[in-house]
Amino acid sequence: MSRKIYVFDTTLRDGEQVPGAKLNRRQKLEIAEQLAKLGVDIIEAGFPCSSPEDLKAVQTVAEQVKGPVIAALARAVPSDIDLAWEAVQKAERPRIHVFLPSSDIHLQKKLRRDRESALQQAVEAVKYAKKYCEDVEYSTEDASRSDFDYLCRVIEACVKAGATVINVPDTVGYAIPEPYGELIRSLRERVPALDKVILSVHCHNDLGLAVANSLAAIRNGAQQVECTINGVGERAGNASLEEIVMALRTREAFYNAHTDIVTTEIYRTSRMVSRLMKIPVQPNKAIVGANAFAHSSGIHQDGILKDRSTYEIIRPEDVGVKAHSLVLTARSGRAALRHRLQELGYNLTEEQFERVHKRFLNVADRKKEISGQDLTSIVEVELTKVPETYTFHSLQIMSGNTMQPLASVTLLKEGRQITDAATGNGPVNAVFNCIERIVGQEGKLLDYDLKAVTMGKDALGEAMVRVEINGTVYSGIGTSPDVIEASARAYVNAFNRFFANGNL
Repeated sequence: MSRKIYVFDTTLRDGEQVPGAKLNRRQKLEIAEQLAKLGVDIIEAGFPCSSPEDLKAVQTVAEQVKGPVIAALARAVPSDIDLAWEAVQKAERPRIHVFLPSSDIHLQKKLRRDRESALQQAVEAVKYAKKYCEDVEYSTEDASRSDFDYLCRVIEACVKAGATVINVPDTVGYAIPEPYGELIRSLRERVPALDKVILSVHCHNDLGLAVANSLAAIRNGAQQVECTINGVGERAGNASLEEIVMALRTREAFYNAHTDIVTTEIYRTSRMVSRLMKIPVQPNKAIVGANAFAHSSGIHQDGILKDRSTYEIIRPEDVGVKAHSLVLTARSGRAALRHRLQELGYNLTEEQFERVHKRFLNVADRKKEISGQDLTSIVEVELTKVPETYTFHSLQIMSGNTMQPLASVTLLKEGRQITDAATGNGPVNAVFNCIERIVGQEGKLLDYDLKAVTMGKDALGEAMVRVEINGTVYSGIGTSPDVIEASARAYVNAFNRFFANGNL
């Protein structure tokens, strides 16, 4: 049977140290309640000595959130520990988390202390916290840069003093997976007392290795992993909870370890933290990024449609995402386009599909993504087409507030290119005049409507015209990311309707 790994979430403490991500009491409670639904084992709710407001926020979480252990951080000094206990004492399951550096760099440069006095302070702090709370976690800050023998002495002494959890953090993200995993294994071999407590790790992401280091530690015997939602945290952030959890779930046989996280709540929790902390999730972020389950390559889309396991090692539903998405771009293949059309309710003949596909590629080459609304507009234009006496090919415009607009338009007739130029009182008027010159027929524009089919700077524009030609009114419609081109297509479409009525 695989080992249970305890998930210690420090989003509300370490994660909140990101500049601009400060949470008020209500927001901390909202996230803490969601973390409880997510199934984390421990919630580190804050650092009570940092401010009176944070003290109150931790108290609120401790009093109202049930299920997880509620922890408060404290430096290894009595006043901090007093405040930590004041904050969590009403929790269903309280924990005091005490820390003190163990590396010479921190002891000498930051604290101006020697090893022995720091060791004594650590022991006294654990004993002091133990008077208040049975569950005491001790962190050897900057453990990954500490002298191994001294680190062993500190850990052994703190366990003897009453610590129930020993944390071995990579505080500055200095570690790399193999040596860090070896450090955890060596500590367990060298300090027998660790068999009596929970061994924890807390990794930072300065080299982009926080998750890899955490997993290496788990592989070598760590029982608790400290992490944050979306990997938020000091500097480059912390180990990402969702990545660790899903790595253990996906590769459980390899790690022989599991968590009790309710994975279907991952995406919801990620969105909440991003919204309340005002920290966007990068699109290519593993597990919770917007592109994590999006497929745009035609080869990938074809594989997904045949069998999801071809390109998905995690089902989107498992993390609370409704479904994967096939993003239609210029790289998308026919299979994906046909699948999306069927989803939209279009069952096209092969000839109709080829027309839509050709127009789709034309639009997709100039637009990053083709949405469902874009595709609907393309289909409606293509399926309502009349026989094309003239086919739009290309246009060029010269325009400005100090010159009369000039348009050059090229149309196709029976495969032959016909190009002409004309001026107008605006670029669209110049295009319309040019089209009339090419087709040899004048029209009177009665109505002209232009709208964006979709949102965004690269929205698909849809132009609709009503043109009176020889006493009869004809409608035309055209679409393009370029609104002038959409207008030209609509005008040509109206004249094609005129010619389709036998007016050659």
